[in-house]
Amino acid sequence: MDEAYPGSCLCGAVKFEVAGPFEAFHLCHCSRCRKATATAFASNLFTRPENIRWIAGKELVRRFELPTARRFARAFCSVCGSGLPYVNRPGTSLVVPAGTLDVDPDVIPDDRIFWRDRAAWHEAGTCAPAYDEYPR
Repeated sequence: MDEAYPGSCLCGAVKFEVAGPFEAFHLCHCSRCRKATATAFASNLFTRPENIRWIAGKELVRRFELPTARRFARAFCSVCGSGLPYVNRPGTSLVVPAGTLDVDPDVIPDDRIFWRDRAAWHEAGTCAPAYDEYPR
Protein backbone atom coordinates (compact mmCIF):
# COMPACT_ATOMS: atom_id res chain seq x y z
CA MET A 1 0.00 0.00 0.00
CA ASP A 2 1.26 3.50 -0.80
CA GLU A 3 1.44 6.43 1.60
CA ALA A 4 -1.80 7.10 3.52
CA TYR A 5 -3.35 10.54 3.06
CA PRO A 6 -5.44 11.96 5.91
CA GLY A 7 -8.85 13.41 5.15
CA SER A 8 -11.87 14.82 6.94
CA CYS A 9 -15.19 16.57 6.57
CA LEU A 10 -15.65 20.31 7.08
CA CYS A 11 -16.73 20.05 10.74
CA GLY A 12 -14.02 17.48 11.56
CA ALA A 13 -16.45 14.90 12.96
CA VAL A 14 -15.47 12.38 10.26
CA LYS A 15 -11.81 11.52 9.79
CA PHE A 16 -10.19 8.92 7.57
CA GLU A 17 -6.98 7.88 5.86
CA VAL A 18 -6.89 6.78 2.25
CA ALA A 19 -3.98 5.08 0.54
CA GLY A 20 -2.98 5.07 -3.07
CA PRO A 21 -2.02 4.37 -5.58
CA PHE A 22 -4.70 6.49 -7.18
CA GLU A 23 -5.76 4.80 -10.40
CA ALA A 24 -7.58 7.82 -11.85
CA PHE A 25 -8.36 11.47 -11.13
CA HIS A 26 -11.38 12.79 -13.00
CA LEU A 27 -12.88 16.26 -13.04
CA CYS A 28 -16.53 15.47 -13.78
CA HIS A 29 -18.68 18.18 -15.34
CA CYS A 30 -21.91 16.15 -15.61
CA SER A 31 -25.09 17.83 -14.39
CA ARG A 32 -25.44 15.34 -11.52
CA CYS A 33 -21.96 16.06 -10.14
CA ARG A 34 -22.54 19.81 -10.53
CA LYS A 35 -25.79 19.53 -8.55
CA ALA A 36 -24.29 17.24 -5.88
CA THR A 37 -21.26 19.49 -5.30
CA ALA A 38 -22.95 22.83 -6.02
CA THR A 39 -19.85 23.69 -8.06
CA ALA A 40 -18.67 23.62 -11.67
CA PHE A 41 -17.38 20.05 -11.38
CA ALA A 42 -16.59 17.19 -9.03
CA SER A 43 -12.91 16.35 -8.44
CA ASN A 44 -12.73 12.61 -7.72
CA LEU A 45 -9.75 10.35 -7.11
CA PHE A 46 -10.19 6.59 -7.60
CA THR A 47 -8.42 3.79 -5.76
CA ARG A 48 -9.21 0.28 -4.49
CA PRO A 49 -12.12 -0.12 -2.01
CA GLU A 50 -9.88 -1.56 0.70
CA ASN A 51 -7.62 1.54 0.69
CA ILE A 52 -9.59 3.45 3.32
CA ARG A 53 -9.36 3.42 7.09
CA TRP A 54 -12.04 5.28 9.03
CA ILE A 55 -10.51 7.00 12.07
CA ALA A 56 -13.53 8.80 13.53
CA GLY A 57 -17.18 9.41 12.76
CA LYS A 58 -17.89 6.50 10.41
CA GLU A 59 -21.36 6.26 11.97
CA LEU A 60 -22.04 9.83 10.75
CA VAL A 61 -21.49 8.95 7.09
CA ARG A 62 -24.65 8.77 5.00
CA ARG A 63 -25.00 7.57 1.43
CA PHE A 64 -27.32 8.73 -1.32
CA GLU A 65 -27.87 6.77 -4.51
CA LEU A 66 -29.87 8.46 -7.23
CA PRO A 67 -32.52 5.85 -8.11
CA THR A 68 -32.79 6.96 -11.74
CA ALA A 69 -29.04 6.71 -12.38
CA ARG A 70 -27.11 3.56 -13.07
CA ARG A 71 -23.86 4.85 -11.57
CA PHE A 72 -24.45 7.96 -9.46
CA ALA A 73 -23.97 7.91 -5.68
CA ARG A 74 -22.39 10.10 -3.05
CA ALA A 75 -21.53 9.93 0.62
CA PHE A 76 -21.57 12.83 3.05
CA CYS A 77 -21.24 13.81 6.70
CA SER A 78 -24.65 13.89 8.38
CA VAL A 79 -23.47 16.82 10.54
CA CYS A 80 -21.98 19.29 8.02
CA GLY A 81 -22.95 17.79 4.64
CA SER A 82 -19.39 17.57 3.28
CA GLY A 83 -18.79 14.98 0.61
CA LEU A 84 -16.86 11.91 1.74
CA PRO A 85 -15.28 8.82 0.14
CA TYR A 86 -17.53 5.94 -0.87
CA VAL A 87 -17.34 2.65 -2.74
CA ASN A 88 -19.00 2.79 -6.15
CA ARG A 89 -22.11 0.69 -6.79
CA PRO A 90 -20.30 -2.24 -8.44
CA GLY A 91 -17.87 -2.32 -5.50
CA THR A 92 -14.83 -1.96 -7.76
CA SER A 93 -13.53 1.50 -6.77
CA LEU A 94 -13.27 3.82 -3.81
CA VAL A 95 -14.29 7.30 -4.98
CA VAL A 96 -12.50 10.01 -2.98
CA PRO A 97 -13.59 13.64 -3.35
CA ALA A 98 -10.15 15.26 -3.71
CA GLY A 99 -11.14 18.27 -1.62
CA THR A 100 -11.68 16.07 1.44
CA LEU A 101 -7.98 15.25 1.70
CA ASP A 102 -6.11 17.30 4.32
CA VAL A 103 -2.86 17.16 2.34
CA ASP A 104 -1.93 17.43 -1.32
CA PRO A 105 -2.00 13.95 -2.89
CA ASP A 106 0.58 15.15 -5.45
CA VAL A 107 -1.40 13.95 -8.46
CA ILE A 108 -2.90 15.94 -11.29
CA PRO A 109 -6.25 15.30 -12.98
CA ASP A 110 -6.20 12.81 -15.84
CA ASP A 111 -9.09 14.40 -17.68
CA ARG A 112 -12.26 16.47 -17.65
CA ILE A 113 -15.21 14.19 -18.30
CA PHE A 114 -18.72 15.09 -19.48
CA TRP A 115 -17.19 18.28 -20.87
CA ARG A 116 -20.20 18.87 -23.12
CA ASP A 117 -22.34 19.21 -19.95
CA ARG A 118 -20.06 21.81 -18.31
CA ALA A 119 -21.53 24.95 -16.77
CA ALA A 120 -21.77 27.77 -19.31
CA TRP A 121 -19.88 30.11 -16.96
CA HIS A 122 -17.03 27.71 -16.12
CA GLU A 123 -14.47 28.77 -18.72
CA ALA A 124 -15.10 32.50 -18.23
CA GLY A 125 -14.51 31.97 -14.52
CA THR A 126 -11.00 30.65 -15.13
CA CYS A 127 -10.07 34.09 -16.48
CA ALA A 128 -11.59 36.07 -13.57
CA PRO A 129 -9.25 37.98 -11.22
CA ALA A 130 -7.67 35.82 -8.50
CA TYR A 131 -7.24 36.85 -4.86
CA ASP A 132 -5.53 35.15 -1.91
CA GLU A 133 -8.51 36.07 0.31
CA TYR A 134 -11.83 37.93 0.03
CA PRO A 135 -11.49 40.93 -2.29
CA ARG A 136 -11.85 44.30 -0.61
